[in-house]
Order: sequence, then C-alpha cells, then structure tokens
Amino acid sequence: MDGVEEAIARAAQLFSAASAVVCLTGAGVSAESGVPTFRDAQTGLWSRFDVEELATPQGFERDPGLVWRWYMWRLQQLGAAAPNHGHAALADLAGLCGDFLLVTQNVDDLHEQAGSADVLHLHGTLSNYRCAACAAPHQLTIEERRADSPPACGLCGEPVRPDVVWFGENLPWDAVEEAVAAAQDCDVMLVVGTSGLVYPASQLPLVAKQAGAAVIDVNPEPGPISTIADIFLQGRSGELLPALARAVAGRRVNH
Repeated sequence: MDGVEEAIARAAQLFSAASAVVCLTGAGVSAESGVPTFRDAQTGLWSRFDVEELATPQGFERDPGLVWRWYMWRLQQLGAAAPNHGHAALADLAGLCGDFLLVTQNVDDLHEQAGSADVLHLHGTLSNYRCAACAAPHQLTIEERRADSPPACGLCGEPVRPDVVWFGENLPWDAVEEAVAAAQDCDVMLVVGTSGLVYPASQLPLVAKQAGAAVIDVNPEPGPISTIADIFLQGRSGELLPALARAVAGRRVNH
C-alpha cells in the first residue's frame, strides 16, 4: 500500500468512527468543473475592471448596469458547468455518515446538483437574487438575465442584486454561527479545495482542531490548513474524494 492509499485508509477509518462530520469546500472543487475563480473570471473585456467596480456595494451604486452584466455573464458560465466526481463523492459521503454538514465558500449550486442536501453557503449563491434596499427575494426571468441593467424590486422599486456577499460586506451571521457550532461539535473536519486564507471560513478547521476533531485536508498544494491537518491528501478532489468514499463504503460493508 503506497502513501496515498494508506492515507485514504486512515481517513476512511476516521470517517467510520465519526458521529458528526463537517466539510468545508472552496473554489478548488468548482474549478475542476471548469468554473473559474473570481480572479480567473476577470478575463477578456472584464480584465480592465477591478474588484471595487464589480463586487462591492459602492460599485453597484455607481454603475448597477456594469455589475449586473458581470454577474449575468458569470451566471451564464455556471449554467454550462456540471458537478464533477468530487461533488458526487461528497454527496456519497454524506449518505455514509450519520451527521454531515457541507459548508461552502462557493456561490454556485454544484453541490446541490450533485445530490448534497445539507449545504450551508457562507457567501450566498448566484442562483438567488434580492432587492438591494429592502432585501425582498426576486425570481429572475429569462429577459432579466439578458438585460443590460438590473430589474426593479416589485415591492420598493429599487435595483435587484445577486444574493452574494460582496467585498466589504459581512457574511450572514446565522450561517457563520451554524458553521462554527458544527465545527465545535464534529469528530472530523474535511477541508477540500480551499486555500485557508479567507476569514472567517479559514478559522473553521482551527475551531474543529481545538475542539478535538481530526482534520483532513484535500488540496493540490500544501497550505495553512495542511500544516495543522491530521491527514493531508495531496491531489485533485475529483480523484481523491471518490477513492475516500469507496474506502468508507467498503469499511461499512466489511463491518
């Protein structure tokens, strides 16, 4: 048994003994489905704009049409993406564990498309829209997706915006509170495809570790989380997570 297989076997053992698992995912999971990160998406005509213009409340106030076109372009990109084997494996792992919470920093819904049911979006989702003023939810029409400017709220008339967390905005406190509480109570924290640099999500593995949980990091490159992880699985999540799910399933059959 080589190093990777041995590490997967140890991780499967931890999963099998766990009564509660929390998984934290980041942009790396979606990148394997061809979804570019925010920075990588700033290509072509978007490369001349900076983050203050495209993803801040101030930028939206200054030029709502520009911000709207940017997000409608990103929404179109997401529509062409499909869940990868890593997304599917996480849904499988959830079915193999008694208590499994998936916390994601991603604004796509690929986890849900893959079959994950209990998903906590820390940064919102591009599939949801709300009024920028009164926060009333808004269901986009096909025409609004193609428009050059945001639609008006049906209640107060103010512009509609994506229900995502922009730079300079606070994360939804209820979601953060739920994620921290789950991290404090879990037996295993699985971290996939995130650099561990974005606060406050970066603190969740530390919270879990300090509470006595085992931390498993799945990433192509070492980072801050791999330095505290009990097990570091280096490589693509689309390859490693299916192997982990098979190993966990195999232990259940054998026991």
